[in-house]
Amino acid sequence: MKGQVHTGRPSKLLRNLSSKIASIPMVLTAVVIFLGGTVWTVVYSFTNSKLLPRANFVGLDQYERLWDAPRWIMSIQNLAIYGVLTLIFSLVMGFLLAALMDQKIRFENTFRTIFLYPFALSFIVTGLVWQWILNPEFGVQSVVRSLGWETFAFDPLYNSDIVIYGVLIAGLWQGTGLVMCLLLAGLRGIDEDIWKASRVDGIPMWKTYLFIIIPMMRPVFITTLVIIASGIVKVYDLVVAQTSGGPGISSEVPAKYVYDYMFQAQNLGQGFAASTMMLVTVAIIIVPWAYLEFGGRKRV
Repeated sequence: MKGQVHTGRPSKLLRNLSSKIASIPMVLTAVVIFLGGTVWTVVYSFTNSKLLPRANFVGLDQYERLWDAPRWIMSIQNLAIYGVLTLIFSLVMGFLLAALMDQKIRFENTFRTIFLYPFALSFIVTGLVWQWILNPEFGVQSVVRSLGWETFAFDPLYNSDIVIYGVLIAGLWQGTGLVMCLLLAGLRGIDEDIWKASRVDGIPMWKTYLFIIIPMMRPVFITTLVIIASGIVKVYDLVVAQTSGGPGISSEVPAKYVYDYMFQAQNLGQGFAASTMMLVTVAIIIVPWAYLEFGGRKRV
């Protein structure tokens, strides 16, 4: 018996050996480049590095300077507004579109392609397109005024109080189609017998969606939320293409702040501190979710 146990262990270690060997470069890349780069960034955020990184540690000076900067505070406020509204509107509109598509409408493939097409465009192209659409000289405002409404005003990209909502419109236009397709795939995975049973029981359609279908689609919603959230945190090129952070600093976002300080202001220490705060923000959101999602399963 003892001999069998000892001979069994090597076989388990050698099982799928070729696959394990093939995965070594990927593991090393993840550990050395991604994890190592993250640790390196955090460490040098406590230095006064300028054009080049240097190990001259200054404690929390970079973080104090960061949170005293009106530009950083504005970027955090804009990211919060953009993030919350993007999550709400993209999920609501995406689910409504998916529910309509799930009714087996005519020309479904055509409509699905139309709604998903904006996602195929880069954020730079999307930003430039919506910059033209929202331009008061020849965009929506000009078209409506040419129809007779001379007092109509719609220039969000030139109004510092609402400019982030102009960026939000472009972001929703590009991303809602993807959300629709993800949720539509989830809806198509629902057993048809559930719909038949709800109709037999006389349950209204909206209650079926709200109390039966949506809870069953929890994994799909979680995947969609992760995809949306990753796009929110790193939003950069959409803002650059539409407003370049203006008017003034009214449409500033954290990713643009990091880029400007690292590559234009040549202040690596400040850029590292800002990127570390972005990492902390993501960790605050991801770690509790991961604990509840996977830790709870292990206990069960």
